[in-house]
Amino acid sequence: MKKTASALWSGGIKEGIGSISTETGVLNKAPYGFKARFADGPGTNPEELIGAAHAGCFTMALSGVLEKAGLKATSMETRATVTLEKQGEGFAITAVHLALTATIPGATDAAFQAAASDAKANCPVSKLLNAAITLDATLQA
Repeated sequence: MKKTASALWSGGIKEGIGSISTETGVLNKAPYGFKARFADGPGTNPEELIGAAHAGCFTMALSGVLEKAGLKATSMETRATVTLEKQGEGFAITAVHLALTATIPGATDAAFQAAASDAKANCPVSKLLNAAITLDATLQA
């Protein structure tokens, strides 16, 4: 399976503007630029998109792990916080923190924590990232 996305850019790094599109059309010329990445400007940025991809991948993977254990969530919400830090002359994504809140009837906290840890380690986006990945998982009653 292969999925595609594209980026278009015009201008310099600080004043330039770009757009990002996906094969599915969910993103269609979504604006991005320096101000959206490093200030409070309009548009999206690569770190935000990586966070969305990681949160989605992890949560979907967790659903699969839970299903194998005979459990089904009624609700799972994951927030991914992506850390971009200056390193030398450039920047690097150094960490992603996943914060999960879930409601899973019949799940014990121990089983939930084990499933969440498994999903964190094995979702394809986690495997892609060369960053420290941390997780806080909260099981709601």
